[in-house]
Amino acid sequence: MKKTSTRLADGRELIYYDLRDDTMRDAVDRRPLERTHTTSEIRRDPLLGDRVAIASHRQGRTYHPPADQCPLCPTRGDRLSEIPDSSYDVVVFENRFPSLAGDSGRCEVVCFTSDHDASFASLTEEQARLVLDAWTDRTSELSHLPSVQQVFCFENRGEEIGVTLGHPHGQIYGYPFTTPRTALMLRSLAAHKEATGGENLFDAVLERELAAERVVLEGEHWAAFVPYAAHWPYEIHLYPKRRVPDLLGLDEAARSEFPQVYLELLRRFDRIFGEGEPPTPYIAAWHQAPFGTLEEFEGVTRDDFALHLELFTIRRTSGKLKFLAGSESGMNVFINDVPPERAAERLREVAS
Repeated sequence: MKKTSTRLADGRELIYYDLRDDTMRDAVDRRPLERTHTTSEIRRDPLLGDRVAIASHRQGRTYHPPADQCPLCPTRGDRLSEIPDSSYDVVVFENRFPSLAGDSGRCEVVCFTSDHDASFASLTEEQARLVLDAWTDRTSELSHLPSVQQVFCFENRGEEIGVTLGHPHGQIYGYPFTTPRTALMLRSLAAHKEATGGENLFDAVLERELAAERVVLEGEHWAAFVPYAAHWPYEIHLYPKRRVPDLLGLDEAARSEFPQVYLELLRRFDRIFGEGEPPTPYIAAWHQAPFGTLEEFEGVTRDDFALHLELFTIRRTSGKLKFLAGSESGMNVFINDVPPERAAERLREVAS
């Protein structure tokens, strides 16, 4: 992998990740852009204890442009985009309309390929490995920023999820705090460790799931399963079999196997609802340990956390979506219409 960092016309950072070491990246952003100004602010809810990002400048972000005006495609002739070069393998750049910025963190866009009509599932294993390497590099770089405490790499796919740009891409958020979801896991981890005299909860969960009927796919270094208490109709958790706290901890064997396993999972997702159905909308989310000492979670260290990826769709059956209505949105109590055992069975049935 070759990494080349440059700047866009308004000063935002852009990084090319290339498969070939001899690739040259010297194209200049020719757009007449002024410096970006953001209004991102983090506010704490005193009752729930969580935080909300207030980012009113995002009201003006690009919204469903036609394909020939996509800002994530490479620059071609007079059609100028966020990527100055005429081609690329993987690109990461600072979001022009970030939810988090400055002292409130950082937001980046990850373009998986220059092919506007592709998807992550259509990437080659070599391309998928390059994306994994880019995620890992950005996790490392962002972890050194004073304003970042937790790095979150994710992909939103499909208009039903709220995606406003059709080009295959994901995002990376650098939060200035430990997110509520992660804090819940760390509290459960600490409580289980104390109650069992030191047993790791992630290890116990993975062992239980591998012995159950909800395993979807298992390799030498990775295991994918539908969790016992799945929140979503079709939800898969993907774990490396050797516990590591973040992407930086993966060894070469796990990195090499990841593309094969992950691409197969994504392709199965597109087959869940049968032939002729539109692509399955999904969210793919990497859970990584926060950076720091984790002092508020007594008895727990970063090494106790287990890196894993959560992949789920909001489609519950053909033509129908799972909406977060009263119980889910009002009380945070999920009601799942598809038994996890049946979901796992279906995901095994659609193997390629």
